[in-house]
Amino acid sequence: MRALRFFIRTMDWVSDRLGLMLSVLLPTMVLILTYEVVARYFFKNPTVWAYDMAIFMFGYTGLLCGAHVLRRKEHISVDLVYERLSPRKRAILDSITSLLFFFFIVLVIIYSSKTAFFALKMGQKTATEWAPPVSHFKLMIPVGAFLLLLQGFANWISSIYRAVTDKELEV
Repeated sequence: MRALRFFIRTMDWVSDRLGLMLSVLLPTMVLILTYEVVARYFFKNPTVWAYDMAIFMFGYTGLLCGAHVLRRKEHISVDLVYERLSPRKRAILDSITSLLFFFFIVLVIIYSSKTAFFALKMGQKTATEWAPPVSHFKLMIPVGAFLLLLQGFANWISSIYRAVTDKELEV
């Protein structure tokens, strides 16, 4: 039980820290896009790099902050039935639906890894004038999915504990 608690604590810590570290990307993206708008419309001198940088920053945020959002249970959900259930019944439902989540996320890891390694092998670039490589970006899909899998597993352990004991797991 100590090892499971340690795993949950560690995953929660990693998810929180990664979310905090990556939270600077969205304001940075806004600054880059503001710079692009000013350069384009006021100085008639658009950049070739701002669009790609903004896409990368937005993508990194979405791909790598998923575990942070899952840890805080802030994903979009339909709560019509779920909120009416007791905490124990919610835990039972979470324990069962997590199995579907694990199946899906493992498929994402497998197939996105293939895509990322292909992009790296082929030296794929964006179809823009700047044309930066995209392998680093595509590699974040399986990395983010793996972080989601680990956080999902930590949540699953907590849900199973709650379903069996009807008590919150102290970590």
